[in-house]
Amino acid sequence: MDSAAGTGPSSPTPPRVRVSGEGAVGAGRDISHSAVGAGSRVEHTEVDNRITGGTVNGDVYRAENLTVNQYLPAPAPGPVVRPVRVGTVPPLASAFQPRPGLREEIDRARERHATVLPTQVLSGGGGVGKSQLAAAYAHHAHAEDVDVLVWVNAAETAQIIATYAAAAQGVGVPGADGQDAESDAAGFLDWLAVTERSWLVVLDDLTDLEGAQRWWPRPPAGTGDGRVLATTRRRDALASGAGRAVVDVGTYTPAEALGYLHERFAAACAPHLLDGRATGLVEALGGLPLALAHAAAYMINEGVDCTAYLRLFTDRSSHMAALLPPGADTDGYGRQVTASLLLALDAAERHEPVGLAAPAIRLAAHLDPAGHPQQLWTTEAVTDYLTTFRTPHPGRPDPEPVTPEQARAALRLLHHYALLTHTPHDSNRTVRLHALTARAARETTLPADTPATVDAAADALAEIWPEHEHTARDLTTVLRANTDTLADHAGDLLWNSDGHPVLFAAGHSLSAVGLFHTAVTHWRRLAADAERLLGDDHPDTLISRNNLGRSCFEAGRSEEAMVIGEQALADCERVLGTDHPYTLISRDNLAAFYAGAGRSDEAIVLEERVLAGHERVSGPSHPDTLTSRANLAVFYFQVGRSDEAIALMERVLADSERVLGADHPETLTSRNNLAYSHWQAGRIDEAIEIEERVLADRERVLGADHPDTLTSRANLAVSYEQAGRTGEATALEERVLADRERLLGDSHPDTLTSRNNLAYSYWQAGRTNEAIGLMQRVLTDSKQLLGDNHPDTRAAAERLRVWRTR
Repeated sequence: MDSAAGTGPSSPTPPRVRVSGEGAVGAGRDISHSAVGAGSRVEHTEVDNRITGGTVNGDVYRAENLTVNQYLPAPAPGPVVRPVRVGTVPPLASAFQPRPGLREEIDRARERHATVLPTQVLSGGGGVGKSQLAAAYAHHAHAEDVDVLVWVNAAETAQIIATYAAAAQGVGVPGADGQDAESDAAGFLDWLAVTERSWLVVLDDLTDLEGAQRWWPRPPAGTGDGRVLATTRRRDALASGAGRAVVDVGTYTPAEALGYLHERFAAACAPHLLDGRATGLVEALGGLPLALAHAAAYMINEGVDCTAYLRLFTDRSSHMAALLPPGADTDGYGRQVTASLLLALDAAERHEPVGLAAPAIRLAAHLDPAGHPQQLWTTEAVTDYLTTFRTPHPGRPDPEPVTPEQARAALRLLHHYALLTHTPHDSNRTVRLHALTARAARETTLPADTPATVDAAADALAEIWPEHEHTARDLTTVLRANTDTLADHAGDLLWNSDGHPVLFAAGHSLSAVGLFHTAVTHWRRLAADAERLLGDDHPDTLISRNNLGRSCFEAGRSEEAMVIGEQALADCERVLGTDHPYTLISRDNLAAFYAGAGRSDEAIVLEERVLAGHERVSGPSHPDTLTSRANLAVFYFQVGRSDEAIALMERVLADSERVLGADHPETLTSRNNLAYSHWQAGRIDEAIEIEERVLADRERVLGADHPDTLTSRANLAVSYEQAGRTGEATALEERVLADRERLLGDSHPDTLTSRNNLAYSYWQAGRTNEAIGLMQRVLTDSKQLLGDNHPDTRAAAERLRVWRTR
């Protein structure tokens, strides 16, 4: 009883009665309906029959390869001859982007450590442009005539030592004769600590942080001007020790990525390749500089514009090796994209917990790159998967089962190697990885292992799905996004002998949060998949069709709902028989659809059959029977059979109290519906007395924020309004609206209902401007959420029209 027409609550929508059905197959597969009649929207409870089944200081440098010999003749000791250049600095990429925001962050990190040796560690995943940033600094240092510039390919500690030894000879370290590389390298570090000359040492692609600890340059003892830059995939504690400042290097911003493509295509005299889908391409590539470089080269070579390339790239059958091939490496990155993204995986596999990095990233790669909850990694589905697919290790031929603690340790390990991002403070999107890293991991997964990986991810999502939507609204939003991503990657693998329960859970979740039109799309896709893969007569096909009809009804598409409902009922009767639980629920749904379309007599005929079937199959006191009896009472009210309706509601309440107990949630629902019966019959005082009791009981049993408690509070407000207690009604409605905005969000249908009712109370109290302003918002939100032709939208538009003419 949560809505009001222009002059008061008239023709209210019948309540929906929530009683869970038995005889269910699987989990979370609701075939349920909302018994909604014509007229303005009212607060209600719902019938819930369950079938559980990714410049340098403002200047852009275009320097060529900056190379010096690694092996210089050892000069006689004496003053350094400048400039000394050791190592090969990479050239800046074509259309190099200065990334001023990131440069500013790096320079701020240097300023914060002005009292010690300036050391910045550029940390990030493969292909984000760490080396290019370091190279930009090196080219700038060269242009500024820094005395000593040393570029070290630091993937291996031995290479650091060798480069330092060559530098020792270049600067003239006494005794550095090339006979003992470690001694010469140590002498170079000593020289750096005491020299007054300017120098820059770049440790590029530093991998073995443990082995490299003794080879970091030390703070100068005098007034020397030195600086260290390092690039690494690692981001654990060793990267930031000894006063080193870590700067996270991410992908291009959208503006930087588009700027890169614009400059790259212009330089190649192919500006026409940058068409209207350039932004979409940048998003698909996740702004990854390495991928953009390979893609741009491919497009230039093949004459393919952004639209065509994006179509190829998003084609499920295409592979990164073909669309981002090594042959497109015109900027000298030196490696193919997939190899770059997963370069650190072998190293991670060798660290504790040994052998878990690869299966962990392959599972994560099938989920939403924007993030999934950490609690997924505590599920039995995930730990069993990791146990089964753990990479064998010679020292551990028969490891113990993987624990949740080890699964979390695997996440931290992948985080340390920048293969994914693990942020424990974000409970719902704790684990994120770049979309291209995820794609690389999927494409390197053995085909024979993919079905088990998909099953484990789906089972884990289902395992952590909350039983009640209102208890974790943000979590279920993330779970739905992950289910969609998994379904896209899995193709038909989530349909074996039946559809995976997580697909059905996602559909019910959409309806629970009021995304009715999105739910229609979801169930239509599931029904089509079920028909194609399981056949027209499979139970999951019947379930999907019924839920499609329910979603159409909730979205205000009554005619479509009735067509689907009629066919679904005929199919259930033909395949399962007239008294099968699925058939009874299909008939119940169709009755609700008829009632919502004003065909109450036909609804009564169907519901009487449903009730008889439940009494025959399950007995007169079974919860499904009580549900059907309550629904029939609602339909009786619609045709004016009030006495019969009240008698049925009283019987439902008595049976519920006897079978379930006075405080059972379903008993409270039955008592709420009896109050509604009195309200419908004009017995407002009786309705208020019962509603006040229901509200108190629900606050005690379910809590103040439970959706059913909010429903009771809203119903009581409507009754207060009907009894002329406008001040009390307004106070309750303001509270309900605030609670629903907080718990359900601004655009949930129940929030819109509360806003509608509060607007009516304001109108009744003479607060005309507030009433019209609030109703205008109801109309705008209804159009956006429900569509122009939904009954609630039309009712709001009419109410607003009437108010504005008075």
